[in-house]
Order: sequence, then C-alpha cells, then structure tokens
Amino acid sequence: MFEDVILPEGMNPETLEHLMNPKNYGKLENPSCIGVSLDEKTKEYVIFYTLLEDKIVKDVSFATNGCQDTVVIGSMFTEMIKGNDLDYANGAIAKMHEKLGAMTAQQQICAEIVFTAFIASLKNFENLQNGQEEELHMLKMKESCEAENMPTDGENNE
Repeated sequence: MFEDVILPEGMNPETLEHLMNPKNYGKLENPSCIGVSLDEKTKEYVIFYTLLEDKIVKDVSFATNGCQDTVVIGSMFTEMIKGNDLDYANGAIAKMHEKLGAMTAQQQICAEIVFTAFIASLKNFENLQNGQEEELHMLKMKESCEAENMPTDGENNE
C-alpha cells in the first residue's frame, strides 16, 4: 500500500502501516479485564482491553489520547500478543524493546505506557479472579513522557 512512499529516515514500512492504519484500536466489547496506565503530568493514558480464555489472549484492543508513537507501539504490541498465551505475551514486552531498537527517551516512555496498561489489565484479571470488585486496574507511570523545556498549556515559547 505504501510501496511508493519515501519513508522518513529510520522508519520502516511496518511502522508506517501501523501509523496509518492502527490495529486493534478502540474499545473491546466484553473484555475479561481492563488496565489503564496514566502519566499524571501530561494526563496521557492508555486503556488496554484484554479478553482471556484459558490463559490465551483471545482478543485485545487499546485506546489512548497519546502521541503517534504510543499508537504505533500499541498497534504493534497488540498484534504481537493476540492469539498467544500469557507467557508469550509477558515475554513480548522484551521482544518489542528489541524490535523497536534505539528509541529516544520519550519514545521509550511511550512504549512503557502501553506495556504498563497491559500489565494493569492482567492485575485487573487477577483481582477479579480473587473476588475483588474492580471495573479496571490503574497504574501510574513513574516517568513522564513530557519532554524537557517544552512549553505547557498557557506558556508561550517566544
């Protein structure tokens, strides 16, 4: 589809495909568990919807108000774990780090917010299995994806 497109330096065709046509984006009907990761500083979040059956990720989707890096990583990660067992899915986080290669510090945090939302969804599943009533499980990010020296709302960069 993007064969004739000149890619920006460092971008591969798979990344462009996930950027232009994100996979598994949006709310999943009837998930087994829901996890949210939140960057309190920027208010960026990822919601991870997971449908588990017998320790298999039968279906998965995500939603975010984050940047394009977060969308691309969410799309790639959900495609990687969909249909696989939980052991594979947990190992997929390390595989994604390898696949993504050298990233800026901000891109690494974009990746972590996706992975943290997945981990939060698994914690939600565990809590529900243990009889806790919990609509979703939220984990707050330790690091913010806000770049240093960038203007915030209301600040002028003149």
